[in-house]
Amino acid sequence: MHVNFNRSVRFLLISLIATGCSQTTKNPLSTTEKPPAIGKEDNSYLYHPHKSSFNKHKYKSSNGQYNTVWDRLLSLYSLPEINNSRIDEQLNWYLQNPDYLVRIQQRAEPYLHLILDEIEAKNIPGELALLPVVESAFRPEAYSKSDASGLWQFIPATGRLFGLQQNSWYDGRRDIYASTKAATKFLKQLSETFDGDWMLALASYNYGKGNVWKAIERNEDMGLPTDYWSLNLPEETANYVPRLLAVAKLFANADRYNIPLRHIPNRPYVEVVDIGSQLDLNKAARMANIPLEDFLKLNPGFNRWCTAPDGPHRLLIPVNQAQTFKRNLAQLPLEDWLSDSPYNAERISQPSYASAKPTPKQLNEPAIQKRNIAELVAMSQYKVKAGESLSAIANKNQTTIAAIRKINHLSGNNIQAGTKLKMPGSEKSGKIPTLVQATKNTTASNRVYTVKPGDTFWKIAQNFSVSTQDIAAWNNTTVKSALVAGQKLTIKSGDQQLATSTSAASNPYRLIQYTVKPGDTLMQISRKFSVPFSDLRKWNATTAGDVLKPGQKIKVLLDNNQPAT
Repeated sequence: MHVNFNRSVRFLLISLIATGCSQTTKNPLSTTEKPPAIGKEDNSYLYHPHKSSFNKHKYKSSNGQYNTVWDRLLSLYSLPEINNSRIDEQLNWYLQNPDYLVRIQQRAEPYLHLILDEIEAKNIPGELALLPVVESAFRPEAYSKSDASGLWQFIPATGRLFGLQQNSWYDGRRDIYASTKAATKFLKQLSETFDGDWMLALASYNYGKGNVWKAIERNEDMGLPTDYWSLNLPEETANYVPRLLAVAKLFANADRYNIPLRHIPNRPYVEVVDIGSQLDLNKAARMANIPLEDFLKLNPGFNRWCTAPDGPHRLLIPVNQAQTFKRNLAQLPLEDWLSDSPYNAERISQPSYASAKPTPKQLNEPAIQKRNIAELVAMSQYKVKAGESLSAIANKNQTTIAAIRKINHLSGNNIQAGTKLKMPGSEKSGKIPTLVQATKNTTASNRVYTVKPGDTFWKIAQNFSVSTQDIAAWNNTTVKSALVAGQKLTIKSGDQQLATSTSAASNPYRLIQYTVKPGDTLMQISRKFSVPFSDLRKWNATTAGDVLKPGQKIKVLLDNNQPAT
């Protein structure tokens, strides 16, 4: 297939259109779960009508609806079936890793029906519903080295271009609902850019429209075909489309490949509930009667302990728990909307607040009354100190400049020392001691560790919450040196208190250093170790801001009865 574009028109288009999902090739996710890259090029390809063994009518129920999301998904397939060795190599990788296909289906279950709704609404090929397999392995928290995030792996700039907010409270790229709408819209635009050629559209989603146009232009200059399979593309992009087509082929021919399909009914898994205001996420999970971990998988866009002050005021709730959640939310006392947060909200006595909370009827309406939490919860006061800026005060009180200005009816950012501002209430008095209190009795002695079979520097370092480089330095060796069973290693204590029974006997708490992973937030780390968010902030006040960097060290104070996961 040869695509012949008018060069002058193409030049104009390149100057006008935005780049794709990445300015350059997106780096692969840092995960061992991705199929291996293919080193060799194979430009042989053959188009023929799609002849999947799937029968669109065979799996319909008596009312004409498909019984499972797989039946519905396959009925929406519309890409041509292609024979190509690059697809075959990807297909073989998946077949050799059946456990991976099981995990993919488990992760996809809560999201597939919602994704298919958007696929049908945009009238785009059903195969694209499987693009998150390639992009993120259906992990909404996935984060790549090129700063792409979420199921659909939007980079920051492209996310903002398609309306996905990104701030310290919320990242729309991880919002299942918002990012799916954005991704399907983006994909449809890309297909229109390339006159309905979905192979080029998909390559552009990975590599950027401008870059794909340049690759087409290079082939035109050399008199070569300009279809996807003939372009000289980076390895990641050259493997990108074959991966999607391989996954689509697997699910279309599950019986032939002996791939068991997880039973996922073709009915909504979640309902979008407009809560109208800021709400504590832990309390929201309890009101929905589901574990917090499961709740956060449906609402991974929020970075902190509650929904964002300025929205979106929207949550995904499992359909079978939606009415329970709405009922509990309507009955929730107004002063308790943030009662599980690190702040103490004062009780509300003003009669004017009585009608602010939504009624059950309002919760079922599409457009619920919008309001800022500042209008619902009585605020404590903060006295401005000399030299303080509004930005510093917002950061200190875990809020935003916009929220402070709105609460206090400020027209600008200028404030005077001595001014009293309304703020979220003071932090709860935690039961966990401060970092200084807990480390006063830290032993200064060293521990001698005996190397066990299978030990590595990394494993030992993780056990004692120290770095591999420190262990090597303490023992006059290098991390590349081989460890021998029975070998004695010196492990120093002090600031990095050892997680040992000896220290546990003298001190009920221990200090560990957690290494920040891509996509981590302080809120996620506080949940991981079950420590109060406010305490985690205090322990790392001088080193941790709202945005963490991979590799950064975070101090976490744990009860000795709690494992350092």
